[in-house]
Amino acid sequence: MMKTVIHPRYEHLRDYLSTLPQRFEHEGMTIYEQRNCIKVFEAPDGTLLNVKRYHVPRSVNRLVYSLGLRQPKGWRAYTYPERLLQCGIDTPAPVAYFEERRGGLLGYTYFVSLQCEGMRTLYDVARMDSGYELLAEELGNFTAHLHEQQILHLDYTPGNILWRQEDLGVFHFVLIDINRMRFGAVSQREGCKNVCRLWGPKHFVELLAKHYALSRGFDVEDTVALILRYRERFWRRYTQKHEVPFEVEY
Repeated sequence: MMKTVIHPRYEHLRDYLSTLPQRFEHEGMTIYEQRNCIKVFEAPDGTLLNVKRYHVPRSVNRLVYSLGLRQPKGWRAYTYPERLLQCGIDTPAPVAYFEERRGGLLGYTYFVSLQCEGMRTLYDVARMDSGYELLAEELGNFTAHLHEQQILHLDYTPGNILWRQEDLGVFHFVLIDINRMRFGAVSQREGCKNVCRLWGPKHFVELLAKHYALSRGFDVEDTVALILRYRERFWRRYTQKHEVPFEVEY
């Protein structure tokens, strides 16, 4: 059994979109593949589509999702963008959602969005010795706006924050992989902890923290110290198990 939801804006592509779950295994260009898999497809009208297939939940989680006690990740990824876009937070527009069930149990789910082109990830900051000052400031302001809108991205990592610098020097940010979100008031402590996994030089994080504090009306010294404390705690643990392409300063 396949549940199919097509966004009204893309109803004209229904016939093609409905075939994506069947095409997924053998067609499309793979851009990410681990537990979940992401491929890019080109629709008949030239629209580039980002199709993410979520893995089948395991053991108890599969029952939890199947009984509706928790919404599937693909469904959350499809429904959350409208809320972000209404708050002025850019994220790829939702196109379609597919949900497989076998014997009443949840199988693969698929989230289809527009493919985001011409953007960089924050992983690039790890290779920047300088020239990141304005980016850090703008990212601090963007993160503050996100939290002031009562949106907490629970996977706020370098690969999920896309950016580009516009012609007039303005930075534009796009959030992806948004199926793990929490909506509600974001405290100073929660907000500071939220940015601890971002890559880059210590000075980059200090600038980001300063402008985050200024945007939210927090004490700058306290906020910078708190973010650096969370950052150090995260990176000391992370680097014990993973190699990173930059020297982590504490």
